[in-house]
Amino acid sequence: MTRADDEVLIEALKVAASVLKSAQIPFALAGGYAVYAHGGASSDHDVDFLIKAEDVDRSLEAMAAAGLETHRPPEDWLVKAYHEGTLVDLIHRPVDREVDDDTLADAAVMKVAALSMPVLSPTTLMVHKLLTFNEHHCDYSKGLPLARSLRERIDWSRVRRETKESPYAAAFIRLAELLEIAPRQLETGDA
Repeated sequence: MTRADDEVLIEALKVAASVLKSAQIPFALAGGYAVYAHGGASSDHDVDFLIKAEDVDRSLEAMAAAGLETHRPPEDWLVKAYHEGTLVDLIHRPVDREVDDDTLADAAVMKVAALSMPVLSPTTLMVHKLLTFNEHHCDYSKGLPLARSLRERIDWSRVRRETKESPYAAAFIRLAELLEIAPRQLETGDA
């Protein structure tokens, strides 16, 4: 990503966050920019916010009133807004889990590009990344930078609990243990 691309994405992030804040819509910054806000690897191609399903219509109305183009794609887990052509995803069901008050409570208010906003926790970011892996998409190179850059801030016990149904997540966590990114889980009988 070029510096100019980054500036365009940051401007879209600031505009969208300001719109959500002004409309008093609960949200949390997610995705690559949330990782970046926590000190991890920078974002790539868009801006992601989590919102509750009940706030989808109000979010789109607020974005449109602020001059952003809005779109309802066929996928039923997000809607989109565009600030001068730059994509902002408004996600209400990441990894097949509804965003609720508990999800949004797992965020801390941080300064991002000189604007205060709630940013999803490193632990939830890791959980969401691991739950995207499946038999059709299992590119661990997408999760390793997040795990490596935020390893000390991730509650690995919680990640294990919240992803225990996914063999792809279990394999990633084992890889992270072998690479000394995640602490080794003590097995029954370990001293």
